[in-house]
Amino acid sequence: MEDLSVTIIQTELFWEDIESNLSAFDEKINSIEADTDLIILPEMFTTGFSMNAPKLAQDMKGSAVSWILEKSREKHTDITGSVIIKDQGKYFNRLLWAKPNGELYTYDKKHLFRMIGEHNIYAAGNRHLTVTLRGWKLRPFICYDMRFPIWTRNLDNQYDVAIYIANWPEKRASHWKLLMPARAVENQCYVIGVNRVGKDGKGYSHSGDSSVIDPTGKIFFQQANTACIHTIRLTYDAVKTYREKFSAWMDADEICFP
Repeated sequence: MEDLSVTIIQTELFWEDIESNLSAFDEKINSIEADTDLIILPEMFTTGFSMNAPKLAQDMKGSAVSWILEKSREKHTDITGSVIIKDQGKYFNRLLWAKPNGELYTYDKKHLFRMIGEHNIYAAGNRHLTVTLRGWKLRPFICYDMRFPIWTRNLDNQYDVAIYIANWPEKRASHWKLLMPARAVENQCYVIGVNRVGKDGKGYSHSGDSSVIDPTGKIFFQQANTACIHTIRLTYDAVKTYREKFSAWMDADEICFP
């Protein structure tokens, strides 16, 4: 199987300012010179992690959805990140996955961060999303999902790469950096975590620590505190060989999902 090139964008976000964020990401994506198959943006990349859904939510025909579809087509690459969406009278922290041919996939955040009341504002998703890209199987999750290994369990090697997009605060950065290698090792897959940097409108600081980790838990890339755009190449042989030599996945406990 061919290698997979992935670009992560770790950046500050304009607080609750959709159009300024779209403009900023437009420039950042245009600046990417490396060939890439996938560009990953942080959680709520158009607003920051806001509970002000009644003011900020768009529908699936809004500017954020239109922008990500157009940018994917223009750059001939998959692009993913989450935004605030209103759908059938409910608000969702919804990951969008755009493909150059105009296809759009979605994943609604399953675990809502109750410590600031996300569960009181947003509706929880109840299904996984697995996207195929150049023969690879990729499964995205959103921030707080990382703390729940049952939901992220990779039974029968259903995916090769787990992607976590986040607005994970600096004061719990040690948890972020601990859990990513754990998810990689237990699921025998690559893990890519894309977090933001800077201070949000509520005063919470974010240190980024966006990372790429291989199936053995080795950190290939990790960047703290500063904005960055980084492209990395993933080699499928690293997944295939490890799963063959150390086939712990064959002894995994069965789990029933909704």
